[in-house]
Amino acid sequence: MKKRPNKSPGLPTSQQILDFITTSDQPVGKREIAKHFALHGNDKIALKALLKDMTDEGLVDLAPGRAFHKHGGLPRVTVLRVAAIEGSNVWAVPERWEGAGPAPRLRVMEKGRRGGALGVGDRILARTEERGSGHVAHPMKRLAASAEMVIGVLVEDKSPGGKPMIWLRPADKRARFDFAVADKGDAKIGDLVRAELTGRGPATRAKVIDRIGDPFAPKSLSMIAIARHEIPHIFDGETLAEAERAAKLPLTSDGREDLRDLPIVAIDPRDARDHDDAVWAAPDDDPANKGGWRAIVAIADVSFYVRPDGALDREARRRGNSVYFPDQVVPMLPETLSAGVCSLKAGEDRAAMACHLVVDKHGKVTSWRFTRALVRLRANIAYEDAQAMIDGDPILPGTGRGTSEAGGGAPSGKRAAETSHKPPVPLHHPADGPPPRAGEDLLPALQNLWGCWALLAKARAARAPLELDLPERQVILDDQGNIAEIRVRERLDAHRLIEDYMIAANVAAAKALEAKKSPVMYRIHEPPSREKLVSLKEYLDSFDRNFALGQVITPAVFNRLIDGFSDDDRLPEIMEAILRSQTQAYYGPANSGHFGLALGSYAHFTSPIRRYADLIVHRALVDSWRLEVPGKAKGLPERTGLGEADAKGLSRIGETISGLERRAMEAERETIDRYVAAYLAGKVGEIVPARITGVQPFGFFATVDGLGGDGLVPVSTLGSERFFYDEAARTLDSEHGRVSYSVGQRLALRLMEANPVSGALRFELPDAPEGASVKRPPRREGKGKGGAKHMVGKRGRPKNIRHQGRRR
Repeated sequence: MKKRPNKSPGLPTSQQILDFITTSDQPVGKREIAKHFALHGNDKIALKALLKDMTDEGLVDLAPGRAFHKHGGLPRVTVLRVAAIEGSNVWAVPERWEGAGPAPRLRVMEKGRRGGALGVGDRILARTEERGSGHVAHPMKRLAASAEMVIGVLVEDKSPGGKPMIWLRPADKRARFDFAVADKGDAKIGDLVRAELTGRGPATRAKVIDRIGDPFAPKSLSMIAIARHEIPHIFDGETLAEAERAAKLPLTSDGREDLRDLPIVAIDPRDARDHDDAVWAAPDDDPANKGGWRAIVAIADVSFYVRPDGALDREARRRGNSVYFPDQVVPMLPETLSAGVCSLKAGEDRAAMACHLVVDKHGKVTSWRFTRALVRLRANIAYEDAQAMIDGDPILPGTGRGTSEAGGGAPSGKRAAETSHKPPVPLHHPADGPPPRAGEDLLPALQNLWGCWALLAKARAARAPLELDLPERQVILDDQGNIAEIRVRERLDAHRLIEDYMIAANVAAAKALEAKKSPVMYRIHEPPSREKLVSLKEYLDSFDRNFALGQVITPAVFNRLIDGFSDDDRLPEIMEAILRSQTQAYYGPANSGHFGLALGSYAHFTSPIRRYADLIVHRALVDSWRLEVPGKAKGLPERTGLGEADAKGLSRIGETISGLERRAMEAERETIDRYVAAYLAGKVGEIVPARITGVQPFGFFATVDGLGGDGLVPVSTLGSERFFYDEAARTLDSEHGRVSYSVGQRLALRLMEANPVSGALRFELPDAPEGASVKRPPRREGKGKGGAKHMVGKRGRPKNIRHQGRRR
């Protein structure tokens, strides 16, 4: 915190103001501060300037009503909205949140329940209190309901003989209603808009607040998720200016290990724009480690460019991570850094944090050390090309692609055990003269990487981490941004190789910090809860498979379960059920191990361009391993280490970035679903192969084989026979036992609706009884009937997105 000379004897210091704000039990604005410190006349003018400086520096934030609160924290008194009720616990979030990261959840301490019990959506004025690693709220009074914000598309209903009506169709596929629009402003039919809902029940109306754009314009499907989840996607001028200054930092060998002569390579997706990590390996010439290897995992030294407490750092923490959509990336850092000086590119000097590993003949990492380094990568290679080369499939001249990828056969994807017999090829040594050209030198470097990885893979197998091989959907767009293909992403040994090197470096980072007794931002994955294990057992009982709850639960237990279904068509459903039984990983300073990876200590170190957690770990390594290097520039903080304040605040930071990660995952998943719906929109009315993914009393959900996307088959379309829901077996059974629908069952379904804006699909049985087709639930308007014939206009619609309205 900067120390300022007081311009007036009566003007308080920044620290005194912060102390008053954090201890007051009432909202604190400029008037309250002036009154508390008895300021008059010119002192009030000086106070206004001081508060502006404190706001600009990020020491305080402005809350609604022009009240101040400590940056990143909660006001002592604020308006909260009840977000969830779990058993006897009531959880609330701030109605407005200006801090970095997602809004915190507070447990509401209800006493006496005056005015009746609180319900979801209720607003309260409450006094907040920090307790443990979280916050609690003490209600002061209940407030009137406020307007709800909804994102959706404007549609027009031209019912015969009736007056045309405009409706808001929500972009959230869980929404059950359209809303009558009272005021559309300057938006047009088919526009994606943000609207405010007022009224209750049938009297609910939508008022358009702002127009987001055409839902079928390029990048529109991801923009829906960006708007719906309020993901920051535009950098302000101050952040961009600091990025430009940081990009001009002189890069020298002072304080850095020079690794530019090593043939280090980066293996990434073909379309990657930012390259966090690169790898190198060679046989260890130390007689004490016969049969062992040395390896280096070089990671972009983002901490050199993004300094603590600067504008870049505040914005990176506010975003938490980069968000990856099929049509764009919302980066954590400005492109000047993320795709520029921080990205490890072949042939260019780059700042790196180097993790040096020694691996014994059993694949165990026996030692590690960390340095700041200078690297010059020999090549950036796509996964497919690296795999093709190691499998003996040469790269075609001028294409950068192997013959198998170009149509000469599928890549073999051999296992580590099948490639480990290849003798390592000696690497070029600088003393031998000028190195050969990059293309000629790649194969020896790759063979060494595969040789070392054969041992790492052996150690991984002995550790027996959780092996869930679930397909990942990949959306391929053409040059115009239209959907060319949706496919399952291929899984190669090249992917596994990079994963195992990254895991080794992440473990080394955690243990290196533990050895120095330094704070660690762990990546934590706790064992499954008993409740989830009981649910899994009940599910497995329906397959006549025993799952003993009394046994010690390890990843190997689940792996044996998976092996038992290896020749069963139901294997994907079993793996999905096991995945649902797992807890969600998160970040925090209290180590509980990583259950899924079967590791006692684990941190994220290898992706600081796209994850704030990794940047925190880098800074902690700088402090504990004394790795500060020269690098000053006007307007940039000098320090690159973690610092005392952040070291003490890791719990709060971990909670924030864990929430941001969940937000990004949800936004990415929703966007993939929207692309799948857009891809299937041209197939409405067709029969598609599907698999049941969930069963409920009101029907079952199904996904299209090979594509994904979830759609409902309502029970009312299954015929006149009554159906019964078996909760334990998760089946819908007909009254006379002639038909049963269960999770994992494959069947042909007719696609009845595909909505790209919400990502929702709707199916029916191919031979559904006439008149059984289910219409959309009633709209939130007492007299509205019928359906919109067209969901959107034809403006800007991609060629593969056809009629999107309800089929009558």
